[in-house]
Amino acid sequence: MPEYSFDTLSIHAGAKPDPATGARTTPIYQTTSFVFDDVDHAASLFNLQQFGNIYTRITNPTTAVLEERVAALEGGAAGLATASGHGAQLLIFHTLLQPGDHFVACKKLYGGSITQFSQSFQKFDWHVDWAETPDAAGIKAAITPKTKAVFIESLANPGGVIMDIEAIAKVAHEAGVPLIVDNTLASPYLCQPIKHGADIVVHSATKFLGGHGNSMGGIIVDAGTFDWSASDKYPSLSQPNEAYHGMKLHETFGNIAFAITCRVIGLRDLGPAISPFNSFMLITGIETLPLRMQRHSENALKVAEFLESHKEVSWVSYAGLKNSPYYDAHRKYCPKGAGAVFTFGVKGGYEAGVKLVNGIELFSHLANVGDTRSLIIHPASTTHRQLNEAQQEAAGAGPDVIRLSVGLEDAADLIADLDKALKG
Repeated sequence: MPEYSFDTLSIHAGAKPDPATGARTTPIYQTTSFVFDDVDHAASLFNLQQFGNIYTRITNPTTAVLEERVAALEGGAAGLATASGHGAQLLIFHTLLQPGDHFVACKKLYGGSITQFSQSFQKFDWHVDWAETPDAAGIKAAITPKTKAVFIESLANPGGVIMDIEAIAKVAHEAGVPLIVDNTLASPYLCQPIKHGADIVVHSATKFLGGHGNSMGGIIVDAGTFDWSASDKYPSLSQPNEAYHGMKLHETFGNIAFAITCRVIGLRDLGPAISPFNSFMLITGIETLPLRMQRHSENALKVAEFLESHKEVSWVSYAGLKNSPYYDAHRKYCPKGAGAVFTFGVKGGYEAGVKLVNGIELFSHLANVGDTRSLIIHPASTTHRQLNEAQQEAAGAGPDVIRLSVGLEDAADLIADLDKALKG
């Protein structure tokens, strides 16, 4: 596709009129499987000698549009859609790690990722080493000879922290390992991690990409820049694969090898496939991504500025505020805005946090972000309650913390709703 702008790509990338019907909107190919032309055609598909559709768990024409569109928006070589963001993370680490392997992650993460990494991944004998500080120095100190990858969020959940992607990428590459960046909260409209050295980008497409709180999905984007054959660390990519007659996937597929391996091994065998209907819904949502992210960021800044001066609020963590320690990082990595999600502290701690979410009216109290509607949650009693207090504090989700996902309503109405609930 020509060098179109982001706004144009968000509508057109990956999509053409349907060749069978002329339909302009991407059809929902709600089918489990696809007819082969003949035996030779089937054999070439199963041997990875030809691209095409076999079974919707692995490929689907509707989903292919979603994959190509997000890859284009991120500036990557290839994409792979999954049933959820957690499913995408599972496939990434299934491709990179062997039993006993380690990876490094920053503690400033979504609580569900912390649990997945520290508990569920243990069952695969995969181990996370936590960086003590959310910066390149902390990452570097946590890397050992056993490290196979580094994982961070661009805009950390529950909010306010923008990671120095370029510096962390340098540390990861010096260690000979890829940098994985969860870009869910920023979306590619606000931040494109690949431009700053990321090798793999992952999204919970359930959030801002879809944008309407109605469809689950995950996305992996392969930057196509990492040399998987430079060492023996990544045998799934560099060594002969028995399932494909000894094919070396990196040697065969080059700069799209990581995405291909996630698909033809991980997705094939573990099965977290996205439904064609959800792919369709996410494609539709992405068409308005630039407009939505601009409004999200504008509204969030207005709400954060209001809360900063409120007598019932002790602090606000939003990179768009000029007094934020991450303001300069926001200008570098997210110049179009600091996003919709941020946290603030209520005076009175845990009890005050619970009282606030119980007293709100316009904000919806639920465990999600990235909706057109404004959302509120008290992480310590919900999304991060599985963590102990020290882990909650380390993740930026202490007892007094309130997380907002600011939607597309009129900012004045949102401010009035918060003011009333805070005064309670």
